Amino acid sequence: MRSLGEITITFNPADAGFDLEFLMRDRVFHRVAVLMGGPSDERKVSLKSGMAVAEGLREAGYDVCEVDVTGHEVVLPKGIDAVFIALHGEFGEDGQVQSILDDMGIPYTGSGAVGSKMAMDKVLTKRAFDEFGIPSPLYEVLSKGDKPTLELPVVVKPACQGSSIGVHCVTSENEREAALKDAFCYGETLLVEKFVKGRELTVGVVGRRVLPVVEIVTADGWYGYEAKYFKGNTKYIVPADIDHQVTADAQRIALRVFDALKCEGFGRVDFILSDDGELLVLELNSIPGFTETSLLPKAAASAGIAFSELCDIIMRNAEKRKAEKRKTESLKG
Repeated sequence: MRSLGEITITFNPADAGFDLEFLMRDRVFHRVAVLMGGPSDERKVSLKSGMAVAEGLREAGYDVCEVDVTGHEVVLPKGIDAVFIALHGEFGEDGQVQSILDDMGIPYTGSGAVGSKMAMDKVLTKRAFDEFGIPSPLYEVLSKGDKPTLELPVVVKPACQGSSIGVHCVTSENEREAALKDAFCYGETLLVEKFVKGRELTVGVVGRRVLPVVEIVTADGWYGYEAKYFKGNTKYIVPADIDHQVTADAQRIALRVFDALKCEGFGRVDFILSDDGELLVLELNSIPGFTETSLLPKAAASAGIAFSELCDIIMRNAEKRKAEKRKTESLKG
């Protein structure tokens, strides 16, 4: 039970659709390493996420070791049962660290190597959307030297970055060259999307359950790096004040996105609800932020799930995946 001002919320995992039997059984994982930091441009955000997760896991009763990842390798303390990955961007969400942990035989939270890579690479994401019929903004893929063809306004994005790093909204021709030049600093390939005016929504997913829809309202209409990570710059409405059918559609599509990108565990799907009422998917964040302004914890809190409970549920989902993997291997053997 959690008291929020004058409102008292009781969280029942069964009511929320979680696997009650699995959540209530004795833990398999006790000593957990939280991977944070990393070599990407999102290192500072990752450190904040990792420290928050470590505190949440301790509150939930885990023995926690913080591991600051500074390069492209993972060194774990002895006796670690599992890993909570709080790394954002390169070597966190691109499948690299997942592949290393798979080779080490260490269970971890979130999507596997394949799903992580597909969600991180915006070009792979778009191709999966096309294949599975998931609605998203019109786009083109550019390499250095290519001439853009989409009419303005557009959004320029590095193919493999997160936290809006290197992302630009281009509304005039004199902005385009500088935006492309900056975005190419983060990789050899860019995704250019047609800018869609509308309301920004996001849907968190934990296990196979969808959380309440969150609406993101920014002062200038642009949800960039500062709006994401500096308090006071953005207003979050949870649950979003939208039509019940739009809510149901967003939650249903969010699960389709997870399946299309082969993701699992937890994550967050971002949408634009266009001014003409069309619901379009922007991307899936396979390791969304866990800072004080982050959206997944806000959505969970709206559903009555305290931060420590959210961290515990995510760890127990990793336990469940390990148990299912063992069962599958034993049947094959």
